Amino acid sequence: MASDHYDVILIGTGPAALGAAFHLSDHLPALSLLMIDRERICSGGLLNDCKQNYSYPIGFAEEYWTREEAERLLPLVEQKLQPVFKTQHNIDVYRRRAERIGATLYDIRQAHVGTDRSKLLIRRLMDELVTRGVRIMLEREVTDIREESSGAEVTLDNTERLRADRVIVAPGRKGFGFLQQVMERSGITYIDNIVDVGIRVETTLDNYPIVRDYYDPKFYFPDGVRTFCTNSGHARVVLERYQDFSIVNGHALSAERTGNNLVNFALLKTIGLKAPVRSGHQMALFLGRLAHEIGGGRPLMQRVGDFRMGKRSTAETFNDDLYSFRPTCPVTAGDLGLAVPAKIMRHIWAALKKLDTIIPGVLHPSTIMYYPEIKMYANKPTFIDHHFRVSDHLYMIGDGAGTSRGITGAWASGIRAAEGIVQALG
Repeated sequence: MASDHYDVILIGTGPAALGAAFHLSDHLPALSLLMIDRERICSGGLLNDCKQNYSYPIGFAEEYWTREEAERLLPLVEQKLQPVFKTQHNIDVYRRRAERIGATLYDIRQAHVGTDRSKLLIRRLMDELVTRGVRIMLEREVTDIREESSGAEVTLDNTERLRADRVIVAPGRKGFGFLQQVMERSGITYIDNIVDVGIRVETTLDNYPIVRDYYDPKFYFPDGVRTFCTNSGHARVVLERYQDFSIVNGHALSAERTGNNLVNFALLKTIGLKAPVRSGHQMALFLGRLAHEIGGGRPLMQRVGDFRMGKRSTAETFNDDLYSFRPTCPVTAGDLGLAVPAKIMRHIWAALKKLDTIIPGVLHPSTIMYYPEIKMYANKPTFIDHHFRVSDHLYMIGDGAGTSRGITGAWASGIRAAEGIVQALG
C-alpha cells in the first residue's frame, strides 16, 4: 500500500480519536492507521487537569446515548485509561439539602490525574499506539477533507494530500470551526444552536468544604445551570486563548503536590437557541469578544461582596483586609453585569444562592467570579447511523461534534465509531 494511503485517518489525538484508534487496533490490527494533530501534544481535557467521570449521564450527550449503551462502553474506557478513583463521603447529606430546594446532586465515580501528570498518561497511550503500528503526525494541520467515491482525500497544511478509505474527524471543542467548514463543504446538515456560557468561581477550601468529601460535585439547578470541573488541592484559574480573545478555565495539580487551600469550579448555563438564530457558537464568540473589550483585552473578575452591593470591583478591592486570598488569575477587576447577558446572570446567581444554601459559605464576600467561561461543543451533524457516520466514508465524534461532553464520553464515542468500521470490514 502506498505511504499516502491509509485504511483509516483519524483527525485529532484527543480522547475521542484515541478511543477509536485503540478499538480499531485491538480488533483489526492489520489496518493502517494515521492520527494527525496540529498541536505538539494531545490537548484539551486530557492534557489540562484530566478529570474523568465514569457514571452516566455525566460526559454524555443524552440525545445520542442510553444508560445501557454508556455503561456497556465505560468499562472499555476504564481499561485503557486505568483510573485511580476518588473516594466519596457524606454524599447523602448534600443530596438531601439539594433536593429540598429543587436541585440535584449526582453521585459520580471520578478520577483525577492533574495537569502536572497528564503528559505522562498521554505519553503512555501514544507510545502504546506506536508499538501497535499506528502512525502519528503532530504539528500538522488538516486544512481540507474531500470525500471521493471510494474514500476521502485529506489535505495537510494546504499542500500535502493523503487518502483513506475512511476518515474519523475528532477535533475537540476548539475545532468546532473546522468541523463546521467540513460539513458545509460536504453538504452535511447540522444543528449549531447550543452553547454553555457561565462563570468560574474561586474561593477558599473552608468556604466550599464539600470537596473534602466529593472531589468534583455535580450539582444541577433549575434553568439549565450546573456545576462543572471543580478543582481543589493545588487549584488555579487559568486563561485559554480562543481565536482573538481569552476565556477562563480551571486546573488542579495531582494529589502529590502541596495544596494552596483554594477551590475553583464553573457554573455553566446551557443555552438552546431557536430559529431564526443560526449559531450558538457565533453568539458565544460575540460574548467572548464583548468581555474582551470591556476588560481591556482580558477577562473580567468581580468579588461577590461587590456584586451583591451592585458596584464594580477595582484593583483596590483585591486586598488583604476582608479578602483572605488573592486571585490565582489576576485579570481585569470590573462589573460582570456589563458583560454577561442579564438572563444568563440572573439564572447563574440564582444557582449560586441555592448552592450557598447547600454549602453555606460559598457566597462569602471574598469569593471571586471570573467571566467568561464558555464551552463550544455543540456542532451536531445529522448522523446516518448509530456509529456517528455522516456520509459514506466520514465519521464525526467527540465534544466538537456534540456526541460527548467530557473525556470518558468522548472516548466512548470513538469506540462506537470504530465498532461501525469493524462491523463493515468484518
